[in-house]
Amino acid sequence: MEYRNLGNTDIKVSLICLGTMTWGEQNSEDDGFSQMDFALDHGVNFFDTAELYPVPPKKETWGSTEKIIGNWLESRKCREKIVLASKVTGRSGMKWFRNKETRLDEKQIDLAIEGSLKRLKTDYIDLYQL
Repeated sequence: MEYRNLGNTDIKVSLICLGTMTWGEQNSEDDGFSQMDFALDHGVNFFDTAELYPVPPKKETWGSTEKIIGNWLESRKCREKIVLASKVTGRSGMKWFRNKETRLDEKQIDLAIEGSLKRLKTDYIDLYQL
C-alpha cells in the first residue's frame, strides 16, 4: 500500500480510503467488521464516515455507520492504526436529525461532533469535514 501525507500534516494515509456509507442499511455490522478487517490487513488505514450515514438518510438508521465503526474499534483495540474521517451534516431539511433543522453553526457542530465521538467510541477524529 502506498501512503501520502494528509494535507500539510505529518499524518500518513493510505491512497485507498475505505468508504462506509452503506453500513447499517445495505450492509450489516458483520459486513462492516469484515470490510474493516480486510482493509486493515491490506494496509488501508484511512476510513471515511459521517454522522448522517448510512444512506439514504432515515430517522431510524442515522448514526448507525459510526456505531458500527465504534464497535469495531472497541473490539479490535486498534484506534491508533486508523486515520478516521467524519463529517457534520449541514442544512438538510431533516428536522428529526438533531431535533430541528440542521445548520452549520457553533452549537450544532459541537452537538454533532460530541455525538460522533460517542458513537465512534473514541476521543478524537483525525479529519472532521463540513
